[in-house]
Amino acid sequence: MNTKEQIQKDLMEAMKARNQEVTDTLRMLKAAVMKFEVSGKEKKDATEEEVIQIVGKEIKSRKDSFEQFTAGNRPELAAKEAAEIKIIEKYLPQQMSEEEIRATVTKVLAQTGATSKTELGKVMGVLMPHVKGKADGTLVNKIVQEMLK
Repeated sequence: MNTKEQIQKDLMEAMKARNQEVTDTLRMLKAAVMKFEVSGKEKKDATEEEVIQIVGKEIKSRKDSFEQFTAGNRPELAAKEAAEIKIIEKYLPQQMSEEEIRATVTKVLAQTGATSKTELGKVMGVLMPHVKGKADGTLVNKIVQEMLK
């Protein structure tokens, strides 16, 4: 079962269980996928990779909102965003640990021969296909910058 089907199945289960928080969150997630599918000149089905990208964008959006609400002293709204993140995260593939990211960065640095921060773009261009959907881009960027001197 692909991610899109799993979201639909879980949405139906949440509706039957009358779990409003999960139902609302999954409806928003499903709507984001549907919006992607109908954008453009003709309707298309989202591939598994595209669905994973959409899930990642939704999580990133909620993390940004969480930070804003926390900074704005709105704990009830920040808690809602945190709960939605937890619900949506289960649709992402297993995330890489920091050690796995560092190992991948080390391999890419050896492969590209990059040694300075001026070569960051070249390194990220080679690295991102290896970690896309499996690691937070901000964390990856931070690790690459640490390793490039």
